[in-house]
Amino acid sequence: MSIYKRGGIYWYKFMWQGKLVRESAKQGNDKVARQMEAAHRTSLAKGEVGIRENKSVPVLTEFAKSRFLPWAEVTFAAKPKTWLWYRNGVRRLLAYVPLAELRLDEIRGEQISAYVAHRQASGLEISSINRELQVLRRLLHVAVEWGAVAQSPKVKMLSGERHREFVLSPQEEARYIAAAPELLASVAAVLADTGLRPEECYRLSWDAIAWVNGRNGTLLVTHGKTAAARCVLPMTPRVRSILETRWEAAGKPVEGWVWPAPTRERSSRIVQRKEAAREVAEALRCAPLRAVQPASHVPYAFG
Repeated sequence: MSIYKRGGIYWYKFMWQGKLVRESAKQGNDKVARQMEAAHRTSLAKGEVGIRENKSVPVLTEFAKSRFLPWAEVTFAAKPKTWLWYRNGVRRLLAYVPLAELRLDEIRGEQISAYVAHRQASGLEISSINRELQVLRRLLHVAVEWGAVAQSPKVKMLSGERHREFVLSPQEEARYIAAAPELLASVAAVLADTGLRPEECYRLSWDAIAWVNGRNGTLLVTHGKTAAARCVLPMTPRVRSILETRWEAAGKPVEGWVWPAPTRERSSRIVQRKEAAREVAEALRCAPLRAVQPASHVPYAFG
């Protein structure tokens, strides 16, 4: 007897009259799975059942569109960037017809290597190809978990990714802030002093700021990339000065956004701020702060 575990569920397989029989026991108990395999063998020996036909395995396009993408959209509804990452990755995979038209159980290392070669021939960087391979790997694992296919091939990431790092010097920071418009300069200073991610900074609200805690006050980060992003950060004198000035100018509110947008329709302001950020970077002749993004990138919920 041969049983194995996939995604918390036991499967069994054996040869009968030269044909492979593979079934899911739909059980997490190995003893029950062995009993089900034995019962299946007994039924075959008595002629009560014939070799069961293999379930039709869907092609990659069918499974991705009808099952995987709806699952990803629901699962990551609270993380739209993750959902878009999956959607864009699937689109790239399905754009390669030789892979998109294969059944899931026909996808092997050879076909994956052909896809990688195709993307490299298109001039895509290794890091971008690896992101697409991660989507393919997740899709195949989900297919196994749901019983659409018995097993998935090993999807190997390419080596040689280039990781870009930029260390901002105090002199470059001073030049950037001096050349930037007021709002962009304020956001840049807060990001530089606190280490906040841009989205965490955009989501700051007045009720998350305490002026009396610590030496200069504290910031409460309530939303972030992960659950561990929730934390309390101390404010530097510069951050306190910036936020306190905005707070007093806003009439000392007890709630509301620190970086508000007046309306949801502000496409012209988005363009203007993006152009301003590019002009600053061009004037400085250096890469802009990776952390600094125009405040117009904030979702309209901040308005």
